[in-house]
Amino acid sequence: MAINAALSKPLTLTSELEAVVGKGPMPRTEVVKQLWVYIKKNNLQNPKNKRNILADAKLKAIFGGKSEVTMFEMTKLVSAHLS
Repeated sequence: MAINAALSKPLTLTSELEAVVGKGPMPRTEVVKQLWVYIKKNNLQNPKNKRNILADAKLKAIFGGKSEVTMFEMTKLVSAHLS
C-alpha cells in the first residue's frame, strides 16, 4: 500500500519538465503517462528500437543534453526533475 501512496503523491516539477507534461504538481505515474503522450505525439521513438526515445529540444533539457535515451534511463533522468 505504501508504494502506491508514494507513486500517487503529487510532486513538484521543474519548469523543463512542465514544458513537456504540463503544469504540476502531479504524481510520478501521471508524469510518465504524459511523457509518453508527448513522445508518441511528436514521433520521438527510435523506429529501429522502440524502447529508445529520441530527444527533441524540450526532452534534451530533461535528459541532461542526451539526444537518445532508453526507457529505463528516461525514468531515472526524469526523477531528477521531481521533488
